[in-house]
Amino acid sequence: MKKALRSLLFVAGAIAISQTAMAADIIVSDDGSGTGTTTWTADNTYILDGFVFVNSGQALTIEAGTVVKGMSGTGADASALIVARGGQIFANGTADAPIVFTFEEDALDGSTPYNVRGRWGGVIVLGSAQLNSTPGETQVEGIPDTEPRGLYGGDDDMDNSGVITYISIRHGGTDIGAGNEINGLTLGGVGAGTVIDYVEVVSNADDGIEFFGGTASVKHAAVSFCGDDSFDYDEGWRGYGQFWFTMQDDDGDGSGDRGGEHDGGTDPEDGLPYAHPVIFNATYFGRGISAGRRALTIRDNAAGEYHNSVFYNWGRGVDIENLASGEDSYARFENSELAFAGNVFDNCVVAGTAATASDLFKISMGAGWASDADSIAALDASSAAFEAAFDAAGNSVASLSLQYMLEEGSAGVITIPTTNTSEGAAPSEDWFDNVVYKGAFDPAQNCTWMANWTLVDQRGFIGCINSVEENSTAASMNVYPNPANDQFFVVADQSVSNAVISIYSITGALVAEKNNINLVEGQAFEMSAAELNEGIYLVQIQAGSTLRTARLIIK
Repeated sequence: MKKALRSLLFVAGAIAISQTAMAADIIVSDDGSGTGTTTWTADNTYILDGFVFVNSGQALTIEAGTVVKGMSGTGADASALIVARGGQIFANGTADAPIVFTFEEDALDGSTPYNVRGRWGGVIVLGSAQLNSTPGETQVEGIPDTEPRGLYGGDDDMDNSGVITYISIRHGGTDIGAGNEINGLTLGGVGAGTVIDYVEVVSNADDGIEFFGGTASVKHAAVSFCGDDSFDYDEGWRGYGQFWFTMQDDDGDGSGDRGGEHDGGTDPEDGLPYAHPVIFNATYFGRGISAGRRALTIRDNAAGEYHNSVFYNWGRGVDIENLASGEDSYARFENSELAFAGNVFDNCVVAGTAATASDLFKISMGAGWASDADSIAALDASSAAFEAAFDAAGNSVASLSLQYMLEEGSAGVITIPTTNTSEGAAPSEDWFDNVVYKGAFDPAQNCTWMANWTLVDQRGFIGCINSVEENSTAASMNVYPNPANDQFFVVADQSVSNAVISIYSITGALVAEKNNINLVEGQAFEMSAAELNEGIYLVQIQAGSTLRTARLIIK
């Protein structure tokens, strides 16, 4: 009955489109022909009615600042955007104008609770890169087997599915049946020719980002408040990751599991090539020791590497599978395919800063051992080997004086550590940024790369600031009253000339601006809020090369 309120028109036989009289909301449905090669523009909101595919040979371009919403529904009524094998997406958002994916009823004014989950599907990208499962292609989870466009996998590890930058995927993960949920961002057989940088997933009912095989790489990824694992890989993923951040919610509903669930093969478990991603500069915030959640689980022959990363506030450390057959992730460690180097563990496991590798790294002894004695002997030997490798590779247990205040508007979930984080080894592969600090954020810049465009920054869970050149002329700022009604005032702590005061919506859209403003130190400059709807806004002062930002709530 959703379409009964709108008149339908059909465009080029490709997608069914319904448009309101104000030409702002465009309903997109798919009759099998896909989106076609087209551009979605920022002056419209695109509403997905069911599964909408970018078919093979088609290219969907999404302009910076565009909002895409999925109709709410489960099962056959679920909605999602799927880029099929051979299709491409060019979603080029910016820090000031991100591309937002959310559910239809989200007003994007701060009124939707941050932890609403499962209201629509998510974003799925499928490619032709190699898997380690039989027969070499797989139907992606979340899409019914009756849909042939849901297949992924092949033999082209350099496959190019397009470009994704500065996108925020919110409140997804609907159940399509039998507990089969859609991840926030699913990458199935995606190749190394695809560019993925600056991606946020917030409050997905299932995993945040999941890799199914392939060689895709992701830089600057923020996953928050998801119902299951934050980062998940399977079927032989062999890409790179850098500057990954996650925080989990302690909202009392049991949501949030591992920081990373890392599996190697499914059918068969010993399929080649083994999963072997390389990840630098991750910061994983857990739900606390009492929640008992594990930072990482590595099993089913999965290999992989974590370097220069920070794990904080987890009830358990890292679990590695050891089977009697020898086809397991412990064997990958013995072959130097599973490695941890230069990482810091803080407030993980009950032992706290007194923890050793034997506390942090647990070996899961699977079935098949000839006797309990054999299993115990293997456990002792493998645990000792991991403990020795932990110390030799520059890993440490330390208190980083991290702050964890999970409260909207507190701007305090992260205090970037500047001590106890000695430099690690720089990455050797050209794809990585050549940095040696630990964790996802440069201590000299705070969490600048998440500023403005992420929901968790917009809603004040973290306090991201923009970096300022040392010699630039600028003003720190304050706004009051806050919340405001018809008017508010901007106060700078030093005088500046020819400043621009801009007001942005929570989606990054510019809604008001005043130019050529001269601000006098300590004096209030009046701004009208009469034309602003209720919600959360960003107020910015720009003077020369400097940008200062404050949040403003309108009620």
